Amino acid sequence: MDESRFIALALRNPVNRAIVERLPALDLPDAWLVSGSLFQTIWNVQTGRDLAYGIKDYDVFYFDADTSWEAEDAAIRRCAELFSDISAEIELRNQARVHLWYGEKFGTPYPPLTGSTMGIDRFLAPACMVGIRPGRGGMTTYAPHGFDDIETMTIRPNRMPNFSAERYAEKAARWKARWPELTVIEP
Repeated sequence: MDESRFIALALRNPVNRAIVERLPALDLPDAWLVSGSLFQTIWNVQTGRDLAYGIKDYDVFYFDADTSWEAEDAAIRRCAELFSDISAEIELRNQARVHLWYGEKFGTPYPPLTGSTMGIDRFLAPACMVGIRPGRGGMTTYAPHGFDDIETMTIRPNRMPNFSAERYAEKAARWKARWPELTVIEP
C-alpha cells in the first residue's frame, strides 16, 4: 500500500475526515490524528465491515512545551467543543506530558519526548505507528515502518524502550477477536 491509498482509505471514515479537516482550528502545535482509527478503518474496508467497527476512540497527539495540566485541560475542552457534533470519543493528549504520568499508569518508565512523532514511534506494533494531518497542498502522513503491516493485517512487536509483552498480548488478543483475519506475531 502506498501513501495515497493509505490516506484515501483512512479518510473514508467520516470521523477521521472531520478530525483532520478541523484539526487546524484547534491551533495546536505538531497535531496529528494517530493510530487505531486509521489502521482499523483500513482493516474494516479490507474486510467489508462498517467503517467505524471496533474503533474504541480517535487519538489526537500534539506537542506543546507547556506541560501543565491546566494547559492540556484547556486544549481538551477546546477539542470537545470543536467536535461536540461527533458521537465518537476523541482523545487529545499532549505528548510533551506523557513522561509525567506514563510510569504510574503502565508501570514502566517513559523518557521525555521532543515531538508528537516520537509518541507514534512508541506504539506497540508497526501497524499502529501511523499519523495523518493536514498540510500544505494535502495530507501529510507519518509512518516510520510504512503501510505493509496494515495492508497485510499483520501485528508484530515494536521493540521500543517501553515495550511491554503483556500489553502487546492484551491488545493483539483484543484486535484478533474483532478482526480474526489478523496475523499476530508473538513477541
